[in-house]
Amino acid sequence: MAVCVATFMLLLDVTIVNVALPKIQTSLHASFSDLQWVVDAYALTLAAFLLTAGSLADLFGRRLVFLVGIGIFTVASLSSGLSESPTVLNVSRAVQGVGGAAMFATALALIAQEYEGSRRGTAFGIWGATTGAAVAVGPLAGGALTDGFGWESIFFINIPVGIGAIVLTLLRVHESRQRGARRRIDWGGFATFSAGLACLIFALIRGNAEGWTSTQILGLLALGVALLVAFVAVELRSEQPMLDLSLFRNPTFAAASIVAFALSGSIFAMFLYFTIYLQDILGYEPLATGLRFLPLSVLSFFAAAMAGKLTERYSPRWFLGGGLLVVGAALLSMHGLDASSTWTALLPGLIAAGIGVGLVNPPLASTAVAVVAPQNSGMASGINSTFRQVGIATGIAGLGAIFQHVVLSHSLENLRQISSVGAAKAHELAAAVTSGGGAKQAFSSVPPQARQQVGVALRSGFTDGMNEILLVAAALAIAGGALALVLIRASDFAPGPAGEQQHEPEPAAAV
Repeated sequence: MAVCVATFMLLLDVTIVNVALPKIQTSLHASFSDLQWVVDAYALTLAAFLLTAGSLADLFGRRLVFLVGIGIFTVASLSSGLSESPTVLNVSRAVQGVGGAAMFATALALIAQEYEGSRRGTAFGIWGATTGAAVAVGPLAGGALTDGFGWESIFFINIPVGIGAIVLTLLRVHESRQRGARRRIDWGGFATFSAGLACLIFALIRGNAEGWTSTQILGLLALGVALLVAFVAVELRSEQPMLDLSLFRNPTFAAASIVAFALSGSIFAMFLYFTIYLQDILGYEPLATGLRFLPLSVLSFFAAAMAGKLTERYSPRWFLGGGLLVVGAALLSMHGLDASSTWTALLPGLIAAGIGVGLVNPPLASTAVAVVAPQNSGMASGINSTFRQVGIATGIAGLGAIFQHVVLSHSLENLRQISSVGAAKAHELAAAVTSGGGAKQAFSSVPPQARQQVGVALRSGFTDGMNEILLVAAALAIAGGALALVLIRASDFAPGPAGEQQHEPEPAAAV
């Protein structure tokens, strides 16, 4: 219950924020890059601190680190709701990510520690259903809160939930440490990993604005790659690395990491662009946007509950690989948007994506912990969650770079064909549409007789950008699904008492 409540709060926050982004943009006069950072600042610090949080949990206790994480997340939620500028909001979101890292790094390990055998599979199924419930409730709750009380309320709602999770943890959760836990924090690995990832994300987000051949962007890309190479070197030489690279010799563990990255970098990264499309281009309010995400949300909930139980009987290979292939097909089905498209063009894809996400989530969580030694369960959980967040951060930044370039170039091309719109005005309009709501102000100064043509030109440019990133996201999901089908092996799981293969980990050693 404690882990599920905290997980619900974290995922609710993500889905709520997506629906509220256009309102945040208007209220804080934020740019498109600012909107990307509202999501990426959180994902970046979450990814950067996850592995270190796992080490701290092994050293000082999972319950303690879990509690500290909930406290940090709750306080940062208050700060986010009180923000009066994009910078303050994004810094607060980064602090939220630190708290989220402590919770994510310990959540699955706490479940694995508490349950044995088939009960563990059931517990993972309940956890998977909780993630589905958060996805289902998030868009609707975010829309209702944003419409009724303002975007600030989406962060304030975390405060009572966080307090409840803290009380429940203090009362009912037992402390757990594993024998042989790491006695030293890998600060060298933490510094090189977090700095390298930050450089790459910053370069991807700012590449279009600064120029991809500019000294700043090329320097950041080169520095990011160099730091990540240094991270690998540090981990290979360290006696107690925060990321044990030897775990990736296990093909099933490597596949679980690939699936985590591909799922987040495809469908979850696309949520930002779906939201902007529905609100800024099609004109829906936040609650109406949340209702249109409902098919994905509800089906994800039921598919997750089903998958959590079926993985006790069938190999997770079919759920992880097949689920990602379904997500890829869903994204492909949304391709083909144009200026006349309505939201129903997304509907078949949202339905299929909900099923695919629900099939992947529960077995993904259990597989990462199932194929490692019990004393490494904290690290395994942290690595899997790290790949999820790196996927979101790089997915949003990478897709955003492609999206902005395509929208800008195609919108300019379309506007040049309208004689009443001068070159300067065309560039202003094209640049504005890449920032979401910024197009509305620029559009108001267009001569009345040309507004219909301009509107079609801008919508066409925007949908061209959507079509491009839908293809990229689909390719990522399909590649991840194919690799999962190839790499996951039954022999990598611990043998059961009857000598058959189980798809859940062996009971953890007593504390």
